[in-house]
Amino acid sequence: MNLRHAPTTTPDGYALQNATGTRLNGRWLVLARILWIAVVVLILALFVASIPAFNALLQSACTTAACHAFIPPYSMKQYQAAGLSVHFVLIFTYALTIFIFLAFLAIGAVIFWLKSHDFMAFYTSFAFVTFAMAFNSGSLLVLVPAWWLPIQIISFLGGVAFGTFLYLFPNGRFVPCWIRWLVVGWVIQAGVEYFFPNSWLNNSWLMTLLLVGLLVSLLVAQVYRYRRVSSQIERQQTKWVVFGMSNAVIGLVLVDLLYFSNPLSIFHPGPLSDLIAETLLQVFILLIPLSIAFAILRSRLWDIDIIINRTLVYGILTGILALLYVGCILLLQYLLRGIIRQNNDVAIVISTLVIAALFQPLRGRIQGIIDRRFYRRKYDAARTVAAFSAVLRSEVNLSQLSEQLIAVVQETMQPAHVSLWLRPPEHDGKQRAPWGATPPGSSEER
Repeated sequence: MNLRHAPTTTPDGYALQNATGTRLNGRWLVLARILWIAVVVLILALFVASIPAFNALLQSACTTAACHAFIPPYSMKQYQAAGLSVHFVLIFTYALTIFIFLAFLAIGAVIFWLKSHDFMAFYTSFAFVTFAMAFNSGSLLVLVPAWWLPIQIISFLGGVAFGTFLYLFPNGRFVPCWIRWLVVGWVIQAGVEYFFPNSWLNNSWLMTLLLVGLLVSLLVAQVYRYRRVSSQIERQQTKWVVFGMSNAVIGLVLVDLLYFSNPLSIFHPGPLSDLIAETLLQVFILLIPLSIAFAILRSRLWDIDIIINRTLVYGILTGILALLYVGCILLLQYLLRGIIRQNNDVAIVISTLVIAALFQPLRGRIQGIIDRRFYRRKYDAARTVAAFSAVLRSEVNLSQLSEQLIAVVQETMQPAHVSLWLRPPEHDGKQRAPWGATPPGSSEER
């Protein structure tokens, strides 16, 4: 058998080398942990300080300007007309704010507890706990305006850390190296937003153009890293993050289009539905930190390719079947008008039967299209192995079978070198007994 020397650095070994190179040790680890704990304690103290101010806001019957930051004046009459008290809306809004804050804080704390020695994990944890403050800074500034400076400092750190996260993920290194200079852009953007919120520069087209350019640079950095640098494990981590962010963006866009956009909204807006829509927006945002945490802590638990594949298949299938279902109902109602009286019920029954009949063949067709389009290598390999299995049942020529086996290995695995070794038959005249048989003349026979 021909043997090749294995490469000295495998993708997993490369990932391990990167992880070792970004590990925090000694005094740097102690200093990082002290900094993290101090920031979290300060954030918790600020939220605890906001509780008495919120109680005072409840007692004021929402007559102060601070209450209008939680409930706009034009919405108060709508809530009251719908039978919802101002106290209920205030408590619900504040509880939702606390829930999002605690969710970000809990995710960051879990990452810090399990992997604070790893630089990338520590950076992610710090970004989560500080971004929790940045995400809720408006509410805190209304309740405790005297704490303006520490709130804005922590929010500034959260904006910079969360904005530059994709420059470092997943191995904690700037790739490509020049991308580190774009951190200055995030510092400028966050500094203007949090320290000079009322300046002309914050509302100018320059800051909008800067933010769009920085967001594009995040995408470019991740694509370059994924295609040129990332190992197999790091690519799996990237897929988890992209999967979570994509679902979050799709959910936010759907809620906005189906509810908040007036030309496209299909749900009737109302006070109670407003609260439900706002809650859905917050839940979709939580998909981003959850996917990042899973990518860092448990990315090897499940194969993300299978999850992405199933999501694409059943997402497209659901959309197509929903359009067909609505189209069938409308078409049948139009055709049955004037023929039978209960045309609506008949149309629904027939449409349901059509959808049930189309489900399985349509799912198989969509699965095949996605496999050929996005998983071409695995799709071709599966077809090649299936064809070889069919040939294996009928082929009796050993030389032809060997050639086909080598061809299958080359096509599916694409190695640099393939060799097949066949064990020569034994010619010593000895014939082995079948498995479990007792040789004649043995002690068991006697």
